[in-house]
Amino acid sequence: MNNESQPFKSLNISILIISDTRTVSSDKSGKILEDRIKESGHILISKLFVKDEPTLIKEEISKILKKKSTHVIISSGGTGLTGRDSTPEVLKEIITKEIPGFGEIFRYISFKKIGTSSLQSRAIAGLVNKTFIFALPGSPSACKDAWDEIIKFQLDSTTKPCNLVELMPRLDE
Repeated sequence: MNNESQPFKSLNISILIISDTRTVSSDKSGKILEDRIKESGHILISKLFVKDEPTLIKEEISKILKKKSTHVIISSGGTGLTGRDSTPEVLKEIITKEIPGFGEIFRYISFKKIGTSSLQSRAIAGLVNKTFIFALPGSPSACKDAWDEIIKFQLDSTTKPCNLVELMPRLDE
């Protein structure tokens, strides 16, 4: 539900593609997120590719956070169960407040489409100080579902009864 009396606030969003194999030409998930961010009226301020190495992931996120102009970071990849998947572990080290409902809702949406295979997703979200961060699986379908069913509404200041944007002025209380 939208509240048209509330003005839309455009956010600065960075995308981080976490993969050992994806490149600009082979990255479908990042392109989906990029298109949806722009279509929603937000500003894509960076799109970076990083290998699925905990140290590199943490370094790239730290660089993005130092800019202080980023309101939201969305990562794609590294949330599975294989030995190379390390995104949730990295985020749990740096997140100041977790948003557990994001992962729960994401897996519920995924369950309706892929059944019990959804339990293999370790999608996670939280705050790193005043920056929201969402870690999504690397599949195009997962990125579509996460954006279309959850993130676009929570990053829309006109969504009611509440959204993450309206909390932003109070995040450093």
